[in-house]
Amino acid sequence: MEKLNKDIIKIISEDCRYSTSKIAVMLGENEETISTAIEQMENDGIIVKYAAIIDEEKISTGSVQALIEVKVAPQKNKGFDSIADEIYELPEVKTLYLMSGGFDLAVFVEGKTLRDVARFVSERLSTLDSVLSTATHFILKKYKIEGAVTKSEDSSKRLAVHP
Repeated sequence: MEKLNKDIIKIISEDCRYSTSKIAVMLGENEETISTAIEQMENDGIIVKYAAIIDEEKISTGSVQALIEVKVAPQKNKGFDSIADEIYELPEVKTLYLMSGGFDLAVFVEGKTLRDVARFVSERLSTLDSVLSTATHFILKKYKIEGAVTKSEDSSKRLAVHP
């Protein structure tokens, strides 16, 4: 069953729009087996969410996104989990990772304006007791999101100049 689950995960990770019948055909299994496996993985929390990857440059969301590097002081007997719990509850936080290297947490946030993100950092994030420092990086352009290239074939390219 573990191999089947891994095969299903690989397929739905590439495109979660595949129906259970299509996945069954792709894996040479019956649809009920696939449906049961998917449902079990959802119940077990292995499959957390299905999501669409959106190229936000092609729609006008009017939002600003940033990556914030955060250094924290881990709490005794709780480590990083306690501060992570506080941070991911903030509605502006879209993604949160524990990292190795020069900082502890990578926090991806979204706001309506640059000022909203700056206010979030200065008034909400940096004021948490365990937060030692932050460094904010605004996302200017996304070239690849979750393995999907965002540039379209018809994107404007400079024409070659011939003498």
